[in-house]
Amino acid sequence: MHSDNFLLSGELTDHGHRLVQRVYYEDTDFSGVVYHARYLHFLERGRTDYLRCLGCEQSALLAADEEGLVFVVHRMEIDFKQPARMDDVLAITTATEKAGGAKMVLTQEIRRGDTLLIAAKVVIAVINKHGRPRRLPETIADKFLGHGA
Repeated sequence: MHSDNFLLSGELTDHGHRLVQRVYYEDTDFSGVVYHARYLHFLERGRTDYLRCLGCEQSALLAADEEGLVFVVHRMEIDFKQPARMDDVLAITTATEKAGGAKMVLTQEIRRGDTLLIAAKVVIAVINKHGRPRRLPETIADKFLGHGA
């Protein structure tokens, strides 16, 4: 992977994936703290770059065969622990709890230094391009399980 791309996409770790992001003015509400819905954006970036670092480009998965392979969020639980503020540097971590069948379960955290701000559990449904459940191929499940929690 090209080094600039590596920096932009975060890094794989022994426990999953880590992405560093800064909080900008656009992420905050009138009080200067991150607006609650913006955390979904940070979490999505973490999941997307986790896929990218694992070599699972979403457009390639969709075009890989006749059925196509798509990941969609089925369920998400979020615990808001502490607020983030403008100019904070956040680390978004993503780890695989389960990958197999027609779903994956990912755990995600957003931290400012050692302080846990957000803890999330995300259930991802694996579907085909027609919206029907599809079994996650073992080769892809193995990539996720190799960097799990």
